[in-house]
Amino acid sequence: MTLLFVGDVMLGRLVNEVLKKEPSWYPWGDTLPIFQQVDLRICNLECVISDWGTPWSTTPKMFHFRSDGKNVNVLKEAKIDIVSLANNHVLDFEYKALFSMLKTLDQSKIKHAGAGSNFREASASAVTEVDGKRIGLIAFTDNEPEWEATENRPGVFYVPVNLHDERADILFEIIKNIRKTVDLLIVSAHWGPNWGYYPPSEHVVFGKSLIDAGADIVFGHSSHVVRGIETYRERPLLYSAGDFVDDYAVDEIERNDQSFIFVVETDFKKFHHLYLYPIVIRNFQAKFAKGKEKEEMISLMRGLCLDLGTESIWDDKKNRIKIDLRQ
Repeated sequence: MTLLFVGDVMLGRLVNEVLKKEPSWYPWGDTLPIFQQVDLRICNLECVISDWGTPWSTTPKMFHFRSDGKNVNVLKEAKIDIVSLANNHVLDFEYKALFSMLKTLDQSKIKHAGAGSNFREASASAVTEVDGKRIGLIAFTDNEPEWEATENRPGVFYVPVNLHDERADILFEIIKNIRKTVDLLIVSAHWGPNWGYYPPSEHVVFGKSLIDAGADIVFGHSSHVVRGIETYRERPLLYSAGDFVDDYAVDEIERNDQSFIFVVETDFKKFHHLYLYPIVIRNFQAKFAKGKEKEEMISLMRGLCLDLGTESIWDDKKNRIKIDLRQ
C-alpha cells in the first residue's frame, strides 16, 4: 500500500488565470506519473474552489485565494482522493464559497476534512477504502482562530498547538475514537508560522502526542518550506510538506519554490519506507528538480532529517530519497 502526500496546492490568483487557457493537468507539470502509480493521494487545498462568494472582510486579511469552480478538475487529473481544508484560506471568500466548494468536492467524489457548517462537520474524519482497508484523515489548524467552527457556526477545526488547551484534549479524544474504526489514521496539521526549516519545539511534542493518541501518520503543512522527517514509534512525522503549486514570490534564502512528493509504503501492520521526490515550482507548475538545484535540495533535506535523527539514502536510479521507517 502506498500513500502520496503533497503540501499546499494553491490554484488561485495567477494560477487561476493560467488555467483559463491551459488544460487542467497543467499545474501538475511532469509529476503525474508518480500520482498514478500509488494507491491513495492527499494534499492540502490552500484555496477555495468556487465561482461564488466575496472576500472575507470581518477581520483584516491580506491575501484571498479563490479558483474557478471548474478547476476541481485539476484535483481530478491527479486523482486526488482526500483534501485537507483546515487552513487559513478555506474561508477567504466567506461561507457561500465554502459551501459551494464542499458540494463540488462531494459531486467529484473527493473526500475532505477540516471545515464544515459546524464543529461536528469540521472535526469529522474523511474515510475512504482501499483494497478492503479503511483509511481515515482528520484535519486541524492553529491558524485563523476567528474561523473556529462551533456548534452553531461554520468554520475550521481549530486547535491550538498546546497540550494544556482543552481543544487539544478534544482532538486527542476524537483521534482515539476514530482509530477504533479504521485500519490507518492520518492527522493533517496546518500549523505554525510560514517560515523556518526546523519544526518549532511545540510541534515536536504535539506531533508525538498525536501518534500516542492513535495517529499513524502526521501530515504537517503551513510553512512555505519543507522540514525534516522524524520517525516516532516507527511512524512518520512530516512536520512540513511545504508548497507544491502556487504563484508566490520566491524567497532567495528559504526556497519556498522547492518541495517534495512524499510517498509512504505500508502493509498496515508496519510502515516500511518513505520516498521523497524533489520538486520545484516553475511557471505555476510542479516539476521534477534537476541538476545542481536537485543536488542542493537532496543535501538540504537529508541534513534536516539527520538533525532529527533520521537517516536516509539517495536512490539515483529512481530519483528519490529513501527513508527506512523501521529505524
